[in-house]
This record gives sequence, structure tokens and C-alpha cells, in this order.
Amino acid sequence: MLDILVVAPHPDDAELGMAGAMLKFKAEGFSVGVLDLTDGEPTPLGSAEIRARETAAATEILGLDWRENLGLPNRRLEPTLEARSQLAGVFRRTRPRWIFAPYWVDAHPDHVAATQLIEAARFWSKLSKTDMPGEPHHPERIFYYYCIHLHQIPRPAFVLDISDLWDRKQAAIECYRSQFVDNQPADPPRLIDRLCAQAATWGWSIGARYGEPFASREPIGLFSFHGLI
Repeated sequence: MLDILVVAPHPDDAELGMAGAMLKFKAEGFSVGVLDLTDGEPTPLGSAEIRARETAAATEILGLDWRENLGLPNRRLEPTLEARSQLAGVFRRTRPRWIFAPYWVDAHPDHVAATQLIEAARFWSKLSKTDMPGEPHHPERIFYYYCIHLHQIPRPAFVLDISDLWDRKQAAIECYRSQFVDNQPADPPRLIDRLCAQAATWGWSIGARYGEPFASREPIGLFSFHGLI
């Protein structure tokens, strides 16, 4: 059903980490979906209803083919067997070729738990003789996007050029007004200014204007060098 499934701990994590990549994938003809594991609430200015409206607005900008929320508990996300079965069931239903997960090192416990859950559910989704719904399916690869709360400079496996997509990425992020607009100081640097600077730094690293970094636990194979910058 999907070529690419981005799994996010909270609504807005997918946009923060890889909105540019999702827009690029869509432009290249891939089918792209997002699964948010929690509703992200409570937050100081948000509510479940507000976050749902913000997510719908961001989804429209991204032009996603599919998006759902698994309904797991925010702030208490854990890689339990029950949650693993639920997520594996989604993998079997959406049948993505590639999964994108949060980078595995983070200060936010939900993000760390999400990645553990995603990796375990990917393995479970291929099992036969199980009470999970759907036919067995094993996504080919997991790649990892950076939406981390640690002040560190990661060492990505590759950086994707999103030079012509930053404005649309910013628009998708700013759909989450309760998180990134209404709670920001009047004077810069605001969060979006810092994100722009980060994207510019990653762009500089590959000789482009803006970039998004990604990690991989496994080697990345190439058919040729034609796609390299």
C-alpha cells in the first residue's frame, strides 16, 4: 500500500525531522504515510482537539497518502508487547517498503521508546502463525530521522538536499501553532529560526542551501553514483 511510512512519537515529530524528505518523496511519485504513535498531549497550549486540527493542516501541506494515530499514551510510551503487536499490525496493513523512525539516541524517553518499538514491530510484522491481523510483511529497511532533544551534532549516514522545499517544510511545522508559534518569543531566535539554521548547516555540508540528515544502522547499497551530489 505504502512505499514509505514515517513513524513519529508525537504529531509534529515527522514534520520537524523530515518534512522536506516527505515532500521530495511525493514529488518523485512515492506513496508516503505517517503514523503518529500518541496525540502528544498534554502540552501547555495544546489539547487533543487542537493537535488533531494542526495535524490535519500539516498533512494537507505535505500531501500525504495516509495518516493515522495509534493512540498510545503520551509521556508514558513504552515498547510493550501489546504496543508491538498493534504497530506490527499497522505494518502488515500498510505494507511499507521503507520505514523512517526517530534516531535511537535522545533525551526524550518517548523518542527512545518509539524507536525500540518500531524496530521490534518490524521484526514481528513478518511472523506467521500469529493472531496479528493481515499477512506477514517485512519492510526492507529502517532509516532514522533526527528530531532530537540533545544538543549534539550527529554523524548522519546521508544528507538529503531539500533546498527548494524549506519554505513548505516551515509551513508544515508552523501548522502546529500551539507548539511552535504561539509559545515563541517576539524576538528571534525563535525555534523556526534555529531549525532553519540547522537545515542550512546540513545543506552547507553537502554543498546545497538546505539539507536533512538521516542515519542507518546498516550499510546503504548503491546501484550507481548518479544520485550522489
